[in-house]
Order: sequence, then C-alpha cells, then structure tokens
Amino acid sequence: MPAAAYNDVSKVFEDGNDKIVAVEDLSIEIQDGEFLVLVGPSGCGKSTTLRLLAGLETITEGEVTVQDKIVNDEKPKDRDIAMVFQNYALYPHKTVRENMAFGLEMTTSLSNEEIGERVHNAAEILDITELLDRRPNALSGGQKQRVALGRAIVRKPSVFLMDEPLSNLDAKLRTQMRTELQELHNEIGVATVYVTHDQTEAMTMGDRIAVLNAGELQQIGTPLELYHQPVNEFVAGFIGSPSMNILELKYDQAAGTATDGDVTYKFTEDQLEKLAEAGVEHVNIGIRPEDIELADGEGPRTVTADVSVVEPMGEESYLHLNVGRHELTASIDGDYIVGNDQQIRVELPESRVHAFHPDSGEAIFNRNRDSEELPTGAAL
Repeated sequence: MPAAAYNDVSKVFEDGNDKIVAVEDLSIEIQDGEFLVLVGPSGCGKSTTLRLLAGLETITEGEVTVQDKIVNDEKPKDRDIAMVFQNYALYPHKTVRENMAFGLEMTTSLSNEEIGERVHNAAEILDITELLDRRPNALSGGQKQRVALGRAIVRKPSVFLMDEPLSNLDAKLRTQMRTELQELHNEIGVATVYVTHDQTEAMTMGDRIAVLNAGELQQIGTPLELYHQPVNEFVAGFIGSPSMNILELKYDQAAGTATDGDVTYKFTEDQLEKLAEAGVEHVNIGIRPEDIELADGEGPRTVTADVSVVEPMGEESYLHLNVGRHELTASIDGDYIVGNDQQIRVELPESRVHAFHPDSGEAIFNRNRDSEELPTGAAL
C-alpha cells in the first residue's frame, strides 16, 4: 500500500474566460519511507501538486489518497500529513516550545504531558532542546528551519510535505541542511514529498525524482536513471549541471552520420538501427559536459573547437567552446592548462552520446551504459 498517491489528478484554474491547466492527468505513487522529490522550472506545477495532496487546493479531476483513503474532500488537518513551508510560518509571539506544540493542541486530544513529551523528543532529534524557550526573532535561519521541521515531526504523520524549505538559507547552510534532512528522513522513515526547483537538491536528496514541465509529468525514476536515461530532451537538459549539450544536425543515412558542416558525428550500427526505427531526417545529438574528451588528432567523432571562456573550479575546469554555430560546455580535469582563445580538438565518444527526435523531443537512444565497466556493487 503506498503512503500516498495521485490518481489521474488534474487542476485547472479559471481566470475569467480563460482556463489555466496547472496539473494535467498526474499519476504518482509515493511508497512508505520513500523520499520523493518534485522538480521542475518555475511555473511547472510542482507546488500546486504538493498543495493538492495537502488539501490547500481543490482537485478538478482525479483522486488523491493517503494510506489508500481518498482524501479529496478531507480538510488538511484530517489528512494525516504534515507540511513544512518555504517561509517557516512560525508564530513570532510564541516560544519554540509553543510553536512546536500549537498544532497538536489545536488538532488532537493529547494531554499536555503527551504533547510536552513529543516536543521534547523532536527537539532532541533536531538538536534544538536549548532553543525551546526562545522566540523566533532570536533564532538564525537554520534554527528556524529546524523548528519548522520539529513542528511537523511532532504530528507523527503518514507523509511529510516540504515546499522548498531550504530556499531562504545561504549556500553553505543549504548544503548542511540537505545532509541533516537526509539523516532525519533515514531516522524517522516517513514518506516525504519534497518540492524544489534546484536540480542539485533533487539529485542529492531524492530516492526518486519526478520531473514536471507545464503541469505534466515528464519522467519519474532514480537520480541515475534520469541522468543517464532521460526519456526526452527536456529531462536531459534540466537534470545535470552544467546541462547537457544539444547539437541540432541533419541525418545523412547513406553516410551513417549526423552533420551540419561544423560538426560531423558517425553513428554505430546499433545507433543506426534505432535511427531507422525513428524515421528522422534530422536528429538532436546530446552529450554531457563531462563526457566530452580532449582529442590528440582527427577521428570520426572529433571536432575542432575554439575556447571562448575557461572557468577553473579547482578539481575540474569548465570550457565554453565555439564549434561553428554551436556553443558547447566541456568539463575537463583541473590539472589541464587551457587558455582563452585557444583552439583544441575534442571527441564525442560513441558510448556517451544521446539522440533525440527533433520534433517530439523523445529519446531515440541514450548513452550505452552496457559498454562501460561499473565499480563493484554499482547499478543503474
């Protein structure tokens, strides 16, 4: 039994005579103990999706369930969920203890002793026992976030909902809180639905990631599945930083290549079979920055590139390259010295290349993971 589920759910907002589809025909099951991340660009419908489960938005079509119970018409307090908001939503006149206890006092018949015990236990888990008698204006951003988490933990819900809870923190604290949230989730083991626009957060935190765009679910899977086997060009470009390079080329079936004069890529036999099934005259070739390799000479998959900008990152460097009309980003070992305006040759290795339909954006083939040796215990 899933902890929660969306079954063919749609949400349509009406603005005068216009109808705005925020979520369209969404079906997702959130398993018990799972950390599911909803990710996508601004306006893609991810926060609306979360609010539909929370009961803060009404459902236009479909069903939302919690523990196999349809909750479409249930009030938020009766859905057995707890939500952590982006802005913490703490009462400034109440102490930390009072903030954490308030929800239980309003929605349960627990005794003061039971509520106090829950608050104390949650404070110990979050290491904020020394803050219980302070008010929010005496807390740092990270401490306020822990209090907001504590207020959710004391509810002992079936599902935690988190709407961009780290977006108000500085970069260093966000990294720290990501780790703490993962440790907290492992300790408590409650299903969590987490909304973010930050794909790095999604990749590092999620057991599974659901990628949304324009209200539609594009793909759901583990971080590595989305990274190495994107179902379409949107997912390929959204997941990963820097994003995947895309080359729009003409397919020369007779020569078994994709080219535009500036770039020529020669396909393998397996790749040609998949292109034949797709029946395309043009193809969009994708390759991630770290998969582009420096080349010593010419080959069927090498190109000449002009280096426009070098971004040293320490362990690696990002090269921004001009290849005719194409702009590529390559990630190379930081020990290599490459200067601006230098001309280099790079290779697009056959096992690392993706291909997408030029019209639908659907993947024709993804990189060939079978040809690579993975470390012991590694799996996709």
